[in-house]
Amino acid sequence: MNRSKPLWVQSDGTVLLDERHPEYEETRDFLRVIAELHKRPGEWHTYRLTPVTLWNAAASGWQSEQVLKRLADHSRNALPHRLEEEIRTQMRRYGQIRLTPSPLGLTLIAESSELMTQLCNWETVSSAFAYPPAETNVVIHEASRGRIKRELAAKGYPVKDEAGFHAGEALEISLRETSDTGAPIVLRDYQVEAVKALLGDETLDGGSGVIVLPCGAGKTWVGMAAIAKLKCETLILTPNGVSVSQWITELLRNTTLTDGEVGEYTGHKKNVKPITVATYQVLTHRSSKSEEYPHLALFVNRDWGLIIYDEVHLLPAPVFRMTAEIQATRRLGLTATLVREDGCEKDAFALIGPKRYEIPWKAMEDKGWIAQAACTEVRVALDPETAILYAAAPKRSRHRIAGENPRKTEVVRSLLERHHGMQTLIIGQYLDQLREMSNELSLPLITGEMPHRNRKQLFDRFNEGQIDVLLVSKVANFAVDLPNASVAIQISGSYGSRQEEAQRLGRIMRPKQSGGGATFYSVVSEGTDEVEFARNRERFLLEQGYPYLVDRWDSSTNTYTNQKVVP
Repeated sequence: MNRSKPLWVQSDGTVLLDERHPEYEETRDFLRVIAELHKRPGEWHTYRLTPVTLWNAAASGWQSEQVLKRLADHSRNALPHRLEEEIRTQMRRYGQIRLTPSPLGLTLIAESSELMTQLCNWETVSSAFAYPPAETNVVIHEASRGRIKRELAAKGYPVKDEAGFHAGEALEISLRETSDTGAPIVLRDYQVEAVKALLGDETLDGGSGVIVLPCGAGKTWVGMAAIAKLKCETLILTPNGVSVSQWITELLRNTTLTDGEVGEYTGHKKNVKPITVATYQVLTHRSSKSEEYPHLALFVNRDWGLIIYDEVHLLPAPVFRMTAEIQATRRLGLTATLVREDGCEKDAFALIGPKRYEIPWKAMEDKGWIAQAACTEVRVALDPETAILYAAAPKRSRHRIAGENPRKTEVVRSLLERHHGMQTLIIGQYLDQLREMSNELSLPLITGEMPHRNRKQLFDRFNEGQIDVLLVSKVANFAVDLPNASVAIQISGSYGSRQEEAQRLGRIMRPKQSGGGATFYSVVSEGTDEVEFARNRERFLLEQGYPYLVDRWDSSTNTYTNQKVVP
């Protein structure tokens, strides 16, 4: 055993990283490529190697022997033989089955006749075969392209899709040379790299996949640049009406598109144009559970050459199913985090594509593309009455009771005084809590129930500096453009969702004109399960390299005590 190394590697794919080690940051950056952070119980961070993380590494060009050498170089113990074989197996599997075009139709090519025999034995796979296989090749039904990829990924065999894509209906579109302010439009280096990683050097040789960039890094620009390169009709799917408006504004402001070429498809409007921007909600809306999803026809009612999935980590199941049917159309997923709390990582890999490009948040921060962030968890005890209620409540009810801790209002009041005059968002999960805080602190509140027009008015007033503080429900989890926000105070959240942590931190990550940084607070009820859920949420911060402070709020003195830095 070599105690001078930072890693302890276990046979089940668990990798422990010692945060005290001098090589901690370098090793963490490597683990981010091949694994996901699972938990942080103390000074050892627990990572997990999974099939999807290893497939993504393989798709990014990593070889299994490179991965094994790096692990061995940093490990205190000899790599377990079982894990070595698992890494080789999973990384080799990416490319072991390929889907290619042929004169007879889409052809599935297995690496060996033995593997093809195995595919034939799986009925959910072999039912897609159009003809009996010929040794290592078999023609599949065109309509089964997505389904067979999904089935094989579920069985641990990701398909490398080389069947190509149709161009879609042509559309003349370019990025403008200058913005409406007269400033020249120039893509940042990483945005150019992201488009190149997705589409390749030649327009028709590109593919589909996911681009991972921090909130505030300009994922919309990547989408617009991809459309401008492909010059085709495009369907853009987003989480909500606000982000629909933002996409349309950016497209009209920064490209040569006209009003007549850009349509909105939401609960309020159903305009299908060469570039159509829709919400996930409208696509998955139906009048009853027995009804089909009528709006999913939007996927096929034009000859789209590209479909963009904004915030792809939120992709709902019905949209996954429809995506399986349109594999001949290029697909671009945009997200700040690949984490899916629903466990559908394999579906995203199979149906959208592998991770094509990612840049760490801290790397962006170092270059000044996003604001420097300071993160603090503030723990506050329950008041006596709430503590009794919490202790007597069933487990399923405790998270909400802890989240709505009335003493959190004291903490928020103090934090607003500390950051007086700064553009601040207070974000929460529970509407009753938000309404009560809005009344007590005399703050404007935005919820999903508010009409889109009224929401936009408040967001505009906030952006123009007429309002310093906004209370916002979980609508702030999604693409809301508030570039001047520099402080976020999270008072309650969706259990341990790392997705949500990424989105909420992202609301304040735009670079500030003043050159100042961003400050993120998470207010947590001490002595409750909210602390454990907060640990899970904060895994995202640790993965991205952000240290955070843990403060304790003393209600008797209205002060913070016991400040601790968690690296």
